[in-house]
Amino acid sequence: GAEAQTALAIAIVPYGLEAKVETSLREMMAGALDILNEAGATLVGGHTSEGPELALGFSVNGLADRATILHKRGMVAGDVLILTKSLGTGTLFAADMQQKAKGRWIEGALKSMVQSNRLAAQCLFNHGATACTDVTGFGLLGHLVEMTKASGVDVEIDLDSVPILDGALETVRLGILSSLQPANVRLRRAIRNQDVARNHECYPLIFDPQTSGGLLASLPPEQAQLCLQALRDIGYGQAAIVGRVTTESDHLEPVTLISQPN
Repeated sequence: GAEAQTALAIAIVPYGLEAKVETSLREMMAGALDILNEAGATLVGGHTSEGPELALGFSVNGLADRATILHKRGMVAGDVLILTKSLGTGTLFAADMQQKAKGRWIEGALKSMVQSNRLAAQCLFNHGATACTDVTGFGLLGHLVEMTKASGVDVEIDLDSVPILDGALETVRLGILSSLQPANVRLRRAIRNQDVARNHECYPLIFDPQTSGGLLASLPPEQAQLCLQALRDIGYGQAAIVGRVTTESDHLEPVTLISQPN
């Protein structure tokens, strides 16, 4: 991927006394600088304003080497699929808004969200990843479908192996879903065996939109276990092998969901 070089901040601080506003802004920038310094990027300026809610974003510029960029295309039949972070931020924070999420669930989700994908991306590249994307608003299925279309392949996903954040299954059972979930569920048409798979407890979570989700990558099978162990060694403890790439078939649906019978 690209190496970050510079960043511009866009910050909104809640209305308040001048001293309080300055303190809030200083704390925001201090936290941001910790992460930017870790990534080797320099904060060169930005824009601040006051508003009803706290908000912070960045416009980041970087440099990329064409020879080392991983694309969504490139998956090959026989490749193994690795997901570097657990799913569930969408349902968990929807539950938090309804005051139905336990504190330890949100703490676990935040811990996952603040973990950078930078080291994971380098690890995947070092182990010969053939394609890669980040799992964000379209959920696991949405981003996986983009990869299958770009690569001209089909895939199998093992629902039993998909890593899930603590508490996400509980909030899904309560019927608490992200507001973006309905749009993502429309992609169920890409699933070949949805009538069978929809009863699996993890099924709703493949549509769950992620905030700061992990990376989904395909690797040669001989590198998969080595890469998985390396990811766990550098701090991605929830990384898991979640499926495999198969030859493109005559079916319109590129995704098959599998699981062990109860």
